[in-house]
Amino acid sequence: QMQLEESGGGSVQAADSLTLSCKDSGGGRTFARHAMGWFRQAPGKERELVADIDFTGLNTYYAESVKDRFTVSRDNRKNTLWLQLSNLRPEDTAVYYCAAGRGPGISVLLTAQPAFWGRGTQVTVSS
Repeated sequence: QMQLEESGGGSVQAADSLTLSCKDSGGGRTFARHAMGWFRQAPGKERELVADIDFTGLNTYYAESVKDRFTVSRDNRKNTLWLQLSNLRPEDTAVYYCAAGRGPGISVLLTAQPAFWGRGTQVTVSS
């Protein structure tokens, strides 16, 4: 069982940067076997996948809206996932969720619902 907890959200100005963290405190050794991803949900909108990383950390996916601005990374020894957000825009305002895929490959989060979710962290960007 994975227990994912996000941190690092906050209120910033446009063009600022933030780094979100997600740690699996479930106590198991399953983190390294899962693809991991970051979703976000803005008010009145559906939850969307913004970044995805496979179990090795070598392969990543980004939504077009965040490509070249966001960077996803992981450290399997620390059971931790990060999302670096730069050049933030007001439209990036959302609750950001960490999620574990149902398998190790990068495509699992693009094709199926995650196996585990965090509770989310709010990011608010002012113009």
